[in-house]
Amino acid sequence: MLEILSPYYIIIIPVLVGGIVQVTKFIAFSLKHGWDWRYAMTHGHMPSAHTGFIISLLTSVGYYDGIHTGAFAVAMGLAIIVIDDAARLRMYMGDQGRYLNMLIRELKVDESQFPRLKERMGHRVSEVIIGGIYGFFLTLLFAKLLS
Repeated sequence: MLEILSPYYIIIIPVLVGGIVQVTKFIAFSLKHGWDWRYAMTHGHMPSAHTGFIISLLTSVGYYDGIHTGAFAVAMGLAIIVIDDAARLRMYMGDQGRYLNMLIRELKVDESQFPRLKERMGHRVSEVIIGGIYGFFLTLLFAKLLS
């Protein structure tokens, strides 16, 4: 059975790692905030599942295809974009939400007409780093176990 799937390890492992990181995030978030199944697909918080998945994909491509390939270069470019989005761009969106919420309060605007915006959308740098470390080492572990 494993021989049939071996050509697809390059994508199976990152999907598996992404799922493990998301489950870890759900457990950590739930231990802190209480159990609620709506937290299963929460954004932000520790660790970054986006970063865990994309670093796993980058590591998987490097492991199976080599780091001197076009596929690795594409995976690297994609990783840079995803990590930048997870950390920096969504943080700016959260800042904008905070400012707009402040304006709505200060101007005494009807909040039913303009509902509160999310103020925490991105990841802290520590969450991105832990997600990347998690993705890298889990990928290497699975690749070694499956070879």
